[in-house]
Amino acid sequence: METGSVNIDAALPLSVGSIRIVRQSWVEPIDSCAVTPLHHLELSLLPRSDHARACYPDRWGPHRYEPIGEMFLLPAGELVHAKSDCRHQNSIVFEFSAENVAQWVAFAPEWTDRRLQGCLDIVSHDIRGLLFRIGEEMRAPGLAAKTLIELMAAQIAIELSRYIFGIDEEKAIGGLSPWRLRLIEERLVGEIAPPAVAELAALCSISVRHLTRAFRVSRGRSIGNYVLEHRMTHAKKLIESGMNIKSVAQAMDFTASSNFTAAFRRATGETPRDYKQRVSRVIVSNVH
Repeated sequence: METGSVNIDAALPLSVGSIRIVRQSWVEPIDSCAVTPLHHLELSLLPRSDHARACYPDRWGPHRYEPIGEMFLLPAGELVHAKSDCRHQNSIVFEFSAENVAQWVAFAPEWTDRRLQGCLDIVSHDIRGLLFRIGEEMRAPGLAAKTLIELMAAQIAIELSRYIFGIDEEKAIGGLSPWRLRLIEERLVGEIAPPAVAELAALCSISVRHLTRAFRVSRGRSIGNYVLEHRMTHAKKLIESGMNIKSVAQAMDFTASSNFTAAFRRATGETPRDYKQRVSRVIVSNVH
């Protein structure tokens, strides 16, 4: 029985790998295991389900699942079990092997627990911006487009290697315990007004200094940026609902639309207006 469909809108083989713009649809929730033979970097162009999760059963056992973000990397040769209630998704996919990019970077990280988890939700404006630019070049090629895409793909491999090696597992201070991370997640869910770091520290019964340092170890980013990302996730949902940008800014408790635009760009790499236009175009393309 067919459970979905895959459409390749554009594909380009490169010396460093391959790039595809993919549209997928599923008629039932995703629940699948797979091993990708190449490193698989994917950027979702539609909002990702809040319930998207992945597990590395050979590494973590069968019961530990971690959230999948809008941009993620699946390492070559690792068995991954993915679950999601997503029905439609458009993505830019970059696949490569370590040998492909050896002339640029030695891409051979040790796949520690924290690196596997961190790569399920990659937060890098540089990598995101490069993938968006590649997508634009593939849809409307300009002068020397293939050469430019080759160079940007090589840059992505370098930036990705830096990102992965930056997930430092050997900090002197340990990360937050799972129960404290769950408290923070539960406090952020459904909240438009962002909690202060002091409130989150009190919730976890630790000092602000301890929370700030330990959270960076656990999540590979600052607590402030993490709270901002959650806040902008709410903003995206309001934009997708059809609300105008000014109303979204007011609903998010920003004093001016320009402040909201600056915060949204800092968190997502694009303006609220650009995001609204992009999602609208993607939805229309799925309808047709």
